[in-house]
Amino acid sequence: MGKSRYITTTLPYVNADPHIGFALEAVQADVLARVWRAAGDEVFFSMGTDEHGQKIFEAAQKEGKEPKEYVDLYACKFQKLKEALDLTNNAFIRTTDPKHSEAVQEMWNRCAAKGDIYKKAYTGLYCVGCESFKTEKECVGGKCPLHPNAELKEVSEENYFFKFSRYEKQLLDYLEKEDSVTPEWRRAEAITFVKGGLEDFSISREAARLSWGIPVPGDDSQVMYVWFDALTNYISTLGWPSSAKATEGKPDLFEKFWVHGKTLQVAGKDQLRFQSLMWQAMLMSAGIKNTDQVFYHGFITSGGQKMSKSLGNVINPLELVEKYGTDAVRYLLLRHVSPTEDSDLTLEAIHDHYTAHLTNGLGNLVARVMKLAEVHLDVSVIAEYRGLPDAVVKYMNGFKFNEAIELIWHRTQILDHYIAETKPFELVKKYPQEGKEVIEELVVRLHTIAKELEVFMPQTSQKILDAIRANKKPENLFPRI
Repeated sequence: MGKSRYITTTLPYVNADPHIGFALEAVQADVLARVWRAAGDEVFFSMGTDEHGQKIFEAAQKEGKEPKEYVDLYACKFQKLKEALDLTNNAFIRTTDPKHSEAVQEMWNRCAAKGDIYKKAYTGLYCVGCESFKTEKECVGGKCPLHPNAELKEVSEENYFFKFSRYEKQLLDYLEKEDSVTPEWRRAEAITFVKGGLEDFSISREAARLSWGIPVPGDDSQVMYVWFDALTNYISTLGWPSSAKATEGKPDLFEKFWVHGKTLQVAGKDQLRFQSLMWQAMLMSAGIKNTDQVFYHGFITSGGQKMSKSLGNVINPLELVEKYGTDAVRYLLLRHVSPTEDSDLTLEAIHDHYTAHLTNGLGNLVARVMKLAEVHLDVSVIAEYRGLPDAVVKYMNGFKFNEAIELIWHRTQILDHYIAETKPFELVKKYPQEGKEVIEELVVRLHTIAKELEVFMPQTSQKILDAIRANKKPENLFPRI
């Protein structure tokens, strides 16, 4: 009997087209979900979009659209990633969904009942890019380090606050668990942040200044802070809190996957404070089990610089898929991007990787082997497969996607060497039986490679397996571009 596992990406803001950094996160989560399912586990994989807040309100105004019309347009673009990247998510949650709004208000009520919400006047520096207030110790040269080109706005208003400072000890206890945060140095960062002292944070905005949000229960003059709203998606996507009532004979997804399952959140490195501290404190306040583990990936830069429209170095994953294909993009993100460190990608490097490793590499190998099989074997070779090698599984359990796929790619190189040594094209002419045995061995090894690639490059895997079953050379897997 397999385990119940829950995995989720963060919710990207819908104020711009999907970018390559989020595509990395989505593909990483998808591969993990596929690996677990292949091992017999039952997996709930969630994605979605964050659709409230100041950034979105201002972006909608600039385009002359109502906020709901604006977010509907962009949410559709993010939903296209499912097909474009061949993602297997079970759910796609939008923070404008009515059921999500109900869950956020229930989260608020539970935290308020615990005595963790209070109202006070406040003046602080606000970063619209982060949708959060910045303390002096977080600023660099009076600027937000993540948005140095944007001016911080001094905002004075009366808001509701969450008693974050109340949870210092509980958060340190939570972070003591070695697998609560991966990689290890991010866990150390989180611990250092908590030990530096936690300040209560604002969880509402005046509706007169920002109406685009979920109303505070019992106070229509305030709307909820976008992070308090968005973070709750991790349980609202499972039907919480109504799922706990187990109505109409429907399965209680929250109990199964969150309470009794193993939970994993995948996020970018800039999310540490939100995912592993603020969200965990909210869960503690509401009396809900904490996330078992959060995995943080690095950023993708281009040409040594952060991607931006003004620099013209933004890489759009949907455009990449259109040019190179789904599995080529999955391969690129899994093998040529570090799972945890920042990585640099340019359109030139992407093209070089595609040509060298896919067109001239795997694609050429499959064509050579299957051409031999088609010409010289009378029947297809049925090979036995015993599952992913322990080494690949070990790498995946450690979130080392690049090393896992590198191990499989090493098999293709060994197969190439075997062809060079045995020269089956010549051997089968001189010694037909011996030549056929070598070709059969090539097909068996190719079958293993195809099966091992199934969780990483599912469409390519299927094409190779189909070709083996049909005993025919397939069309070019990765056409020359």
